[in-house]
Amino acid sequence: MTNIICLLYVGWVTNYIASVYVKVQEPISEKKLEEDKGDTLRIIERLDHLENVIKQHIQEAPPKPEEKPAEAFSDSSLFAHWGQDLSPENRRIALKQFQYYGYNAYLSDRLPLDRPLPDLRPNGCRNLTFPDRLPEVSIVFIFVNEALSVILRSIHSAIDRTPAHLLKEIILVDDNSNNEELKEKLKKYIDEVNAQKPGFIKVVRHSKQEGLIRSRVSGWRVATAPVVALFDAHVEFNVGWAEPVLARIKENRKRVISPSFDNIKYDNFEIEEYPLSAQGFDWELWCRYLNPPKSWWKLENTTAPIRSPALIGCFIVDREYFQEIGLLDEGMEVYGGENVELGIRV
Repeated sequence: MTNIICLLYVGWVTNYIASVYVKVQEPISEKKLEEDKGDTLRIIERLDHLENVIKQHIQEAPPKPEEKPAEAFSDSSLFAHWGQDLSPENRRIALKQFQYYGYNAYLSDRLPLDRPLPDLRPNGCRNLTFPDRLPEVSIVFIFVNEALSVILRSIHSAIDRTPAHLLKEIILVDDNSNNEELKEKLKKYIDEVNAQKPGFIKVVRHSKQEGLIRSRVSGWRVATAPVVALFDAHVEFNVGWAEPVLARIKENRKRVISPSFDNIKYDNFEIEEYPLSAQGFDWELWCRYLNPPKSWWKLENTTAPIRSPALIGCFIVDREYFQEIGLLDEGMEVYGGENVELGIRV
């Protein structure tokens, strides 16, 4: 099994739901507004079921910072397990950032980019051996108005925990962020890396917000390695993630791989281990986390891959095979359908 640790939050969902309504040009009837509102709430409720880590604030409308002091939010989920020793001013700053990003960006900014991570792989994974000659991989990170420190930690972990001879390049796709710190400060970091390894980090900046799916396709179009790994820019790669993925694709280029994910807690950034699971979908085509099938349990081998009819939005795929199956549906505007649709295509 291969491990990736993912930070769960609601920023992408709300941003892309909002973008759908911004594009509507004609006046909208009250009835239509109510229907759209119902659809939006339905999406949020389903995500609440899938990502219970964020259920305390997924439907909250955050009050304007100037209306209430930070002390009034002492019962906020942000401060349930963290931040009791902060001054009132720092609590205000932390809360404002939390309301903007959906996770504790204040804490993230104060954590090292190369922080140690617990090795949560099944014991057998540590003893596996892999072929010496594996295909190179291009890692694509997509983001819009993400916290800079979270993006940099994603990049840093990819560089630190991917064998140098396997990592050909990193591609950043900025889906029209308006956060100023994602321009000059991010460029400075990229220039420092590229000064030592020219062209290693490439940047794609959209002139308008294209959405989650088209952003992934933008990254794929720039990639040059035989294998492409498509990720959100709020992950941290763990040790030994790349070799088992690339070995499986080398055996069969028609395999699309979803790593084993654990969770970065949104409030204190501690690592929470998730059980191994498959991903399926119901009759409404909502992705669901499932127990591995009985056939997998009978193997009594926790290092064995799990066949899954659907997969989480972050995945690794042979670059040419991805094109052969039609990439992703670029007509999709909002998170939530690509994981099921890709499973059906494959």
